[in-house]
Amino acid sequence: MFTGIIETLGTVTNLQHDSGNLHITVSSAIAHELKIDQSVAHNGVCLTVIAVTDGQHTVTAIAETLNKTNLVELKVGDLVNLERCMQMNARLDGHIVQGHVDQTAVCTNFKTLDGSWEYTFEYDTAAGNVTVEKGSICVNGISLTVVNSGPNYFSVAIIPYTFEHTNLQSVTQGSVVNLEFDIIGKYVARLMQR
Repeated sequence: MFTGIIETLGTVTNLQHDSGNLHITVSSAIAHELKIDQSVAHNGVCLTVIAVTDGQHTVTAIAETLNKTNLVELKVGDLVNLERCMQMNARLDGHIVQGHVDQTAVCTNFKTLDGSWEYTFEYDTAAGNVTVEKGSICVNGISLTVVNSGPNYFSVAIIPYTFEHTNLQSVTQGSVVNLEFDIIGKYVARLMQR
């Protein structure tokens, strides 16, 4: 379980294809604290650390993960948002995030405002996911508040700290991001479908 509060940015240093899997090696300031078998969210995707060496760690994304996330688009040099799993004795600063990406979305608009940024994302509604204004959404692992919600899109406003300390700084119109919808909202939507 995660909070959606990004701990640090990592840089992709190596990508190795192995059958349908992708081994992703990331350099970061927290790599020396990681251990094998630990869960770490990468752009909001919960992955298991399989190796740690020289300020880098490696994780494996299987075909199922690659089909449903933006990890398939990673290139060496890309920045990824990293968050270690939540400690049960810590404050829950963001919202409850499982690290289970529901689907991807495309950035359809990006505006620089006076001291903040606004992003609009469009997603496929076929999976039944919804957003609500002032509700929670996880974008590339970042816990954010929805400021505008439509039938297949939503907008979020970004403060300078979040912009500077996450990979939203490299998201522009046309960029693909990972979405994890609010867990409570998903259960309510499923119950309403019945």
